[in-house]
Amino acid sequence: MDYPDLSRSDREALKAVYRLAKDGEGAPTGALADKLKLAPGTVSAAVKKLAERGLLTHMPYKGVELTRAGRTVAIAAIRRHRIVERFLSDMLGYAWNEADRLAGAFEHELPQEVEDRLFVALHRPATCPHGFPIPEPDTEDLPELPPLYALQPGDVAEVAVPGSTDPEVVEFLATLGLRPGVKVEVREKHPFDGPLVLRVEGKERTVGEKIANQIFVKKVS
Repeated sequence: MDYPDLSRSDREALKAVYRLAKDGEGAPTGALADKLKLAPGTVSAAVKKLAERGLLTHMPYKGVELTRAGRTVAIAAIRRHRIVERFLSDMLGYAWNEADRLAGAFEHELPQEVEDRLFVALHRPATCPHGFPIPEPDTEDLPELPPLYALQPGDVAEVAVPGSTDPEVVEFLATLGLRPGVKVEVREKHPFDGPLVLRVEGKERTVGEKIANQIFVKKVS
């Protein structure tokens, strides 16, 4: 099911609801307004319009939820965003932490056939430059990546860093070698919210609980 006439703001709203609605609870309209950096009244009007099209439901005290069709459209928009990020990074040479900002400027204007050809030209990448998976077409859900701090000693995983991460945190992570796609092994986990000791590219690195909860990982065997 496709909705080619949806606007950029419509698709951004659907993506935001997908990311904010967790564990069976809807996205609060206030949180949605903050995420989209829009006035509450503007968000309420957008939610009403998308609900009329069968993409959202809005229940009092439960927040905004995606319908099955809405989830498919939201994930298709996330897929496109991640493919465009990969194009900006791999073909145009932009840094991975610049790609998120730039992709939003034109991703919504791409015809579907251009997205499809970009994906093939990029050799069908499995992840975006941040390390998050690029979903298959018509997918209704994305795999959840746990935070680095959820790992236990002996676990090995590949790192993913959100595009919204504070630039100072990104710079600090770079000094530790913690960048998207790098493999890490947890060597120690100190009790009582203590730091992790990691092996990163042959070196031991120590990361505090606060930072380790801002990084996400895909466990590998």
